[in-house]
Parts: sequence; structure tokens; C-alpha cells
Amino acid sequence: MSDFDYKAELAKVPEEPGVYRYFDSEGTVIYVGKAKNLKNRVSSYFVKSNQHDRKTKRLVSQIRKIEFTIVNTEFDALLLENNLIKKYQPKFNILLRDDKMYPFICITNEPFPKVITTRRVDRKLGTFFGPFANQKAMYAILEMFGQLYKFRTCTLNLTPSNINNRKFKVCLEYHIGNCKGPCEGLQKEEEYIAEIDQAKHILKGNLNLPKGYFEEMMLAAASKLAFEEAQEFKEKLLVLDKFQSKSTVVNPNIKDVDVFSIVSDEQTAFLNFMKITNGFITQTQTWDVKKKLDELDEDILTMMVWEMRDKYQSEAKEVITNIPLAIELKGVENTLPQIGDKRKILDMSLKNVLYFRKEKADRQVAEESGGDRKMRVLLTLKNDLQIKTLPRHIECFDNSNIQGTNPVSAMVCFKDGIPSKKDYRHFTPKTVVGPNDFATMYEVITRRYSRLLEEEADLPDLIIVDGGKGQLSASCDALKALNLYGKVPIIGIAKRLEEIYFPEDSIPLYIDKKSESLKLIQRLRDEAHRFGITKHRDKRSKNFIISQLENIEGIGKITATKLLKHFGTVSKIYEAPLEELETLLGKAKAKSLKEQLNIINHE
Repeated sequence: MSDFDYKAELAKVPEEPGVYRYFDSEGTVIYVGKAKNLKNRVSSYFVKSNQHDRKTKRLVSQIRKIEFTIVNTEFDALLLENNLIKKYQPKFNILLRDDKMYPFICITNEPFPKVITTRRVDRKLGTFFGPFANQKAMYAILEMFGQLYKFRTCTLNLTPSNINNRKFKVCLEYHIGNCKGPCEGLQKEEEYIAEIDQAKHILKGNLNLPKGYFEEMMLAAASKLAFEEAQEFKEKLLVLDKFQSKSTVVNPNIKDVDVFSIVSDEQTAFLNFMKITNGFITQTQTWDVKKKLDELDEDILTMMVWEMRDKYQSEAKEVITNIPLAIELKGVENTLPQIGDKRKILDMSLKNVLYFRKEKADRQVAEESGGDRKMRVLLTLKNDLQIKTLPRHIECFDNSNIQGTNPVSAMVCFKDGIPSKKDYRHFTPKTVVGPNDFATMYEVITRRYSRLLEEEADLPDLIIVDGGKGQLSASCDALKALNLYGKVPIIGIAKRLEEIYFPEDSIPLYIDKKSESLKLIQRLRDEAHRFGITKHRDKRSKNFIISQLENIEGIGKITATKLLKHFGTVSKIYEAPLEELETLLGKAKAKSLKEQLNIINHE
């Protein structure tokens, strides 16, 4: 950045709300941002550059020019930022989605309007409804329109003069009953427009007006004894009732509201939008956004709320979200419900976004694993825990003791999803007195990874500690002391409900009990427990034998340990010839031991 004097540029930036633009050496806009205080926000990129992640540092290294626009409010900044991102498509910005992704239903602006589907949004063409993320739902609506109304499908220019001059003739659609022949003046434009208005109400989620219209027409026909005509209107009412029964009813007391939820990891934000009209879900869409920099969830959500409301032409006065919006939207109340019916709606949105994230992760796992089961399990674990590196090398720790006696800690190692027994390790606590799981875990983690650092050996891709928040916190303290915290992912698994705990997060993760990733974690935990208990029992048994030998006159703890180490078991000490004992202990002590063992053996 030697050719860019950022200090001189920063001196020009005011302390006002606005939008800033960064340019590269070629004069291309590479980033657009908004700020409540332009000077503070722009300065943070340069003054605190050492605190940025790799992607932000890359952005800063390419900045060669700064431009800004002052606006009156943060809301105005949001609007301008939105428009500039669409215009310039900067490479470091989250790019807002194009309307061409999903189709719309358009009611055209022309005499005797048509109802068409299109992916090209031109507001001059007509009134647009959508987009429809679920095309099946869109075609269900069009099929219903075909049962209720006789809208024309032709491209004729049905101006009054053309109709009066009898320029057109009815086509096959008229003869088979799909059109009422407006081209020859056989249907009045007022009647046609009335039906188009009803279609608009249906597309907006308001079925009461068309239902009232058909009911009124049915009763009017019946009063005139036109029973066949009345039956036709009754059948149309049944069509509307059937369509309404298939719609998802949220709560008839909740009228018009937009619901948004967001869940994200370091690379991607996943969002869901549900449009509620008169208690029914009339639109829904779930999508993901690739992060370009270290964007905050509230900033991403605010941008997407504005974008989706504009796209769906929403006029709802309330927006329900799972986190607060970064900016207050004019004329819109932002609600974060904790209980009640609105909370249930938000939970439904969150359920959709979590399912979408899992489905996307599963697809990624299937593609990357290529049918390899071990690789699939590791990829699933990586996605479930939201860690950056594939956990090919995992180490799991467990403490074993009974009322503080014979404490031992175990570490087991899995590589590529299977046990690597040559890497298993036992630890006997040296600095901890009594049953203190937290202090023991701190010592063991410290000893294990200080040794690996000294030997310059490979660190694991994931550390698992058997226990909840306490054991995990102690382990994190040990990693901090070794300057490894944040460099190696670590989790704790609590036995009661198989909760997964993350550092500095009081809310546990519950992985599906049938998930292959949870089963792998359980295998590691159970193997560490088995390995630790085995060592604990061996140690306890050895200590019991030593205490038995110490009861023999003239044999102390040092001699007992020496005998057990040489012979292995008490029975082999019994069977040992006097000469072998003499070599080990000397003649006098060996003779005394042999005589006392013979007495014990014959009792």
C-alpha cells in the first residue's frame, strides 16, 4: 500500500452517516459499505488492520481510492448501499440475488389483461406476483385460475376500436370453453376486469373477496331459478375452499407479517423468508449467501430483509426475526418473539433454514466423499461441528478414579475415523491431589500438547473431552497457556443427554441421535473410558498386591514394588526358587520371605 496514502484519504472522511466505496488500482469498485459514522467505519479498516481476518486484509491491500456519499439517516444509507451493490456488483460484497432465479406471475397492463409467467421483471409490463421458489405451487394457482376464470391466452391487441371494427375472430379456445370471446365483444371488459381483480386478491393471499363474489353470484342465480348456473358458482366456491384447505394456516389472528430467520457459519449465511397474509403462508423461500468478508449476521439479515420485501412487494408493517435488525426500517416494526403464536411462526422459519443447511451439507458430503463411508462420516462431523478442517486426526480425553483413589487419565486417538492404538496414552496426575476432574484435565491437556509442541509433532484436527462445561473450560485454559486456543478445535461431550459443548458457549448442540457423526464422537468417548478404566483397574490391582506384600515382616513398599516388577504376580513370587530370591534380595531377606510365604500358603 505504499502508493496509497490512506491517512490523507481518512482526513477527508466526515463523521456523518453515509455510504463509502473502495476502488482498486484499475478504478473498479471492489467494495460498497454503509455506516452510521463514516469516519469511524472507514478508519477501522486501516487503523485496526492487524485484527482483521485474511479476507478483509486482502481487501485492504487492494484499496487505492475511497469515495463516500453523505446521507441523512442510516436507513437512507441502506437504500443507497443496496442500489450501488446492484449497480457495481463489487467482488468483496455479498451479491444480492437476481430476480431471474425464480419465476413470477404477471398480470399484464393492457386491455383484457393476460395472466402469464415470466422470469424477466419489468414493472412497465404489468403487476408482478412472486417470485415463486416453489414452481409447483405457482402452477397449482394457475390451474385453479383455469377452473375459476376464462382469461384469454392470445396476444391480440384488444383495443375498443379493434373490437368494434371486428378485426378479430374467436379461436379454438372459445369453442372449447376456455375463453369467452372478448376479441369479438362477447365478454364485457368490466366483467373481465372484475375477475382479474379477484385473481389479484388471490395472489395476495386474500381469498375472502373472490369467495364472497362467487357466493353472491350463486345466490343470485338460485333466486332466478337458474340452478345450473348456481351449481357452477358453487363448484368454484368448492375449488377455492379446497385450495385454501391446502394452504398452511399459521394463525387467523396474525394478519400480515414477514418472517425472517438466519443461521450462519464462517463461510455461509442461511436464510428463510415466510410471507404471512391473513393467517396463511402465501410465499416462502430459503437460500444461502456466501460471505465475502467477516460480515455480521445482523448486517446480512437487514440487507436481505430489505431485498426480499422489495422483491415480493411486501407492505407488511411487522417483520419477525430471530436476531435484531442492524437498522430500523421506516414504518416497520421489528419483533423478536420469545413466546406465543409469533414465536411458533419464527420456530417454523428456523426449522426450515436448519433443514436447508443440513440438506446442503449432506449433498456436499455425498459429493466430496465419493461413496467412501469413512470420509462421509468425517465430512458429516466437520459440517455438524462447523469446523474448518476435516477431522482426520482426533484425540479424546477421559479421567478415571474411584473416590480419588488411583487416578488415571486416558487419551485415545482416531485417524481417518478408526482407532490408532499406537498413539493411545495414559497419564497419572502429578500435581492434583484428590478427586478434581477440572484440575486433572488441565494438567493432562497441558502435558500432552506441550510434549507435541516440544517434539514438533502434528497436532490433532479435533480435541474431545469427556465432560461438560467445566472440563471443557479447564481444557481451554490449558490450550490458552500453550497459545493453542483457537488453533485446534475442541469440544466437550456431556453424558446425560449427549450434549456437545463449545468453548465460551453456554448453549449446547444436540446432534441427531442417529447421526453418524455423533456415533463417531460416542465411539471415541467410550474407547477413552474403556482404556482409562482398564489402566485404573490394573493400577488398583497392583497397589492391592503391593499392600499384601508389605504386610510380610521385613518387606517394605520399595521391596514389594521391586518383587512385583521382577515376577509380575504374587503366585510367581510363591513359586520362585530361593536362589532367585537371594539374587534379588540377599540371603537373609530372601530366607525370611520364603518362610513367611510358606506359612501363608499353608494357612
